[in-house]
Amino acid sequence: MTAYIRRLYDHLVWADARTLHALRAMHAAPLDALRLYAHLLAAEHVWLARVEDHEPEMPVWPALDLDECAALSAKNHAAFAVLAETLSTAELERKVHYRNSRGDEFTNTVEDILLHVALHGSYHRGQVARIVRGEGGAPQPTDYIFFIRERP
Repeated sequence: MTAYIRRLYDHLVWADARTLHALRAMHAAPLDALRLYAHLLAAEHVWLARVEDHEPEMPVWPALDLDECAALSAKNHAAFAVLAETLSTAELERKVHYRNSRGDEFTNTVEDILLHVALHGSYHRGQVARIVRGEGGAPQPTDYIFFIRERP
């Protein structure tokens, strides 16, 4: 992967972990927040499956508990690490043909898919943070700049 995309994925791993931490810190994770967090992790999984040209193991909107989210997150992050080590700059331009959850067909480059996954996660982590705060919890900042400030 390019250094730019690698940083985005390092941020994704960091931000997913901080979101999980915020949800675990609550007495009970709000169901709306848990649903969104499970969705963003499942979407990471589905997009990885598309890039790797195999069927995903779950739907894009699964019903997962926090332990299942943690396991899926770890699996996703391990797969992204392997992808980062094996994906050349030229491979980023490879076209991926897929069907979305409604059955519509599309074609996008690997690079565009990876950028979408990073941005999609940021969107939903913000929604989770809003719900956590509204339920009296303490959301963790997951903005990219916080990640950069914490890097050694």
